[in-house]
Amino acid sequence: MLRRCFLALTLVLTLLGGQAALAQPQTGLPVSDLVINTAGGPKKFRIELANTDASRSRGMMFRSQMAPDAGMLFDFFTEQPASFWMRNTLIPLDMIFIKADGTILNIHQRAIPHDETSINSAGPVRAVLEVNGGTAARLGIKAGDRVDHAIFGKKP
Repeated sequence: MLRRCFLALTLVLTLLGGQAALAQPQTGLPVSDLVINTAGGPKKFRIELANTDASRSRGMMFRSQMAPDAGMLFDFFTEQPASFWMRNTLIPLDMIFIKADGTILNIHQRAIPHDETSINSAGPVRAVLEVNGGTAARLGIKAGDRVDHAIFGKKP
């Protein structure tokens, strides 16, 4: 009987430990430079690239902060409608929806942490850039601006 209780307790602790690991921000993504060309000049970012199903699913979940010039670029490889939510996301984000040629199609500003409402692209996009909430307004980033990054065929 004592042995069964010990095994059950071990199983429960193992499962809880696994859930704790899931509640951590993802790490180890490729990092590169990205530039957004605005009317006020180029705006430079150091971004992480989420380019697998697993990394795109995890995204910015469980992060409590992000540097002002940082972001995460979600690459879908082909243009398609994109939809995001803020489940398990702890900080407000701007979502910049980008067409395959690097043109910004639309921007959703200041997405609310933990909100599960869908945030959609205005049409098919190749990628979505997530940056700190308020960054687009602060830097004057607008629909129609151009993004330079290797996935769009133009390195910054």
